[in-house]
Amino acid sequence: MKNIYLFLLLIFCNQQLFAQELNAQVIVNSDLVNQTNQQIFKTLERSLNEFINTQVWTNEEFLSQEKIRCSFVINLSGYSNDQFEATLQVQSQRPVFDTNYDSPILNFLDRDIVFSYQEFQPLYFNESSFESNLVSLVSFYVYVILGLDADTFSLNGGDPFYERARQIVNLAQNSAGKGWRPSDGIRNRFWLVDALRSNTFREYRQSLYTYHRQGLDQMTTNPLEAKTQIMSAINQLEPLYQRRPNSFLLQLFFDAKVEEIVSLFQEGPKVDFKETEEVLKKIAPFFTARWKEIKA
Repeated sequence: MKNIYLFLLLIFCNQQLFAQELNAQVIVNSDLVNQTNQQIFKTLERSLNEFINTQVWTNEEFLSQEKIRCSFVINLSGYSNDQFEATLQVQSQRPVFDTNYDSPILNFLDRDIVFSYQEFQPLYFNESSFESNLVSLVSFYVYVILGLDADTFSLNGGDPFYERARQIVNLAQNSAGKGWRPSDGIRNRFWLVDALRSNTFREYRQSLYTYHRQGLDQMTTNPLEAKTQIMSAINQLEPLYQRRPNSFLLQLFFDAKVEEIVSLFQEGPKVDFKETEEVLKKIAPFFTARWKEIKA
């Protein structure tokens, strides 16, 4: 009996230790599609939720409470003969140490979504081959989410995940789907993973680490120092702006962080925010009205 108990305990511990990495919510919105039978959209939503949340994406050890919260919102604009047209809003968050707060990391809208899907079609991910545009789309963003999350915990920790995302891009380039090739636009999946892996945009990933690990994670123990580190992270982005003022990654950073930055510096201990405010007005001028709300 004792041996059986130990055996069951080991199984339970392993399940806890190697739990799937993501706590994802997939929503398929078909409001714009003129389709009497809505069942296929519900089946698609359920299949994607199961696919993302039950797949083991890495060899990393994740406790159940460490799963990354994220969402995939598919807004359908067209459907005919198993062909879907849509946009995809991808968001992810990262917990802040010693708090119940989740910090937004990614908030990205992919407008070039076209895929085929038959109801009850099985979804399989094979990292060495292209299975379908739908599987490649979702798997690509899973690895981007994993990479960004890792970058917030260790400097350049996302490298292995961006490499897997790049492999997905390479395999999908011969498909009919848009967004996988450099000629498909200036802010698509190809350019996203290319920028994340490029030394040209290194300040973005350095800022992710400083902002979260050295800034937000210290907020409960030393809020003044935490705010100082967050300002440092924002200021680190200025050299990137000087080299690439219209950088894809600068837009990506502030699309996720604008609300949080305003909230952080409206509350808590006061800091000298003037220099950082000027940097923000320069590198993120599309949010100038929001930066004016900060009275640090």
